Amino acid sequence: MNEDLNYNLDLEVWLQQLYSTRPEGLRFSPEHVADFPTWRREVLDRLLVQMGGWPGPQMQVPLDPKVTDTYADEGFTRHRVLLRTMPAMAVPCWLLIPDGLQPGERRAAVLALHGHGYGKDNVVGLDNGDEAQRKCIQGFNYDYAREFARRGYVVLAPDHRAFGERSGYANFGGRDRCNIFLIKALLFGLNMLLLNVWDGRKCLDYLQTRPEVDPERIGCVGLSYGGTTTLFTTAFDERIAAAVVSCYMVTLKALAIDSANFCGNQTPTGLLSMGCELSDVGITIAPRPVLYEAGIYEEGFPIAACREALGRIREAYAALGVGDRFAVDEFEGGHRWSGQKAYEWFEKWLGGARE
Repeated sequence: MNEDLNYNLDLEVWLQQLYSTRPEGLRFSPEHVADFPTWRREVLDRLLVQMGGWPGPQMQVPLDPKVTDTYADEGFTRHRVLLRTMPAMAVPCWLLIPDGLQPGERRAAVLALHGHGYGKDNVVGLDNGDEAQRKCIQGFNYDYAREFARRGYVVLAPDHRAFGERSGYANFGGRDRCNIFLIKALLFGLNMLLLNVWDGRKCLDYLQTRPEVDPERIGCVGLSYGGTTTLFTTAFDERIAAAVVSCYMVTLKALAIDSANFCGNQTPTGLLSMGCELSDVGITIAPRPVLYEAGIYEEGFPIAACREALGRIREAYAALGVGDRFAVDEFEGGHRWSGQKAYEWFEKWLGGARE
């Protein structure tokens, strides 16, 4: 160790030292190509342990889906659905069923995950008469769930924990509720990111029960924190056949160590101690197809760090012989949904809404 660090008092310097001296561990390298399934399983199993593991049997309940409201929308019907995922914990979702389905027809489906903001209403384009919410939807080009439904996909858009109808009613004195809820969850050995992934997997369970859905053609999309949950849900659940991760893939050094552009809901506990980075999580998704969106004017997710992370994933996909299943939409803009390639991506890999 550098002699100057022996009596260091600066926590930021300490964190940088931890990052720069972390072991290689399970970081993907060319030697893992020969036995990729084993490497993938080791990474995900170890990460699952680090994040507290899936809820145990005592915390698992039947979905018992309940449709509470139905609305006619432009090109689709919107249903509010409640899904049980744990004792005393339900997930409210918007289920979008496109118009024109024929009896017995099965469509491709999309699990549309939201980022920070107003929850599931953002991605279906509902501003509820609120000017700030309307500007949020327009500014982030946020209504991708609605756009997929209009293209004929069955879409399910849930509220993540700590957002939308699941925001909670406690006043934390202006403190970030994502951070507060992580601290509360940690008291029980739980991780908020993994809990949202768990809810996402239960949403996949529900989609596979729908008579309108082809269970083999389900995609997942999300912007920002929705990109976080899309990345991790796709990594942990192979039922997702294709994905679009928008404005999230970056190095943890740039996102968390050099800055603080993340929250409690985005914390993959212990990932760095494994020698891994977010790009390694992206690599575990192979050989399934993934498109990453990245704005070149991003401030919170610097484009140089995005390119570094995406470069590692691209190299791994190429080494595994599936380079055509990796793509990047690097667009002129900042932190927002692009969509310039996303809809064609799903047309290609899911066969479009109608097969």
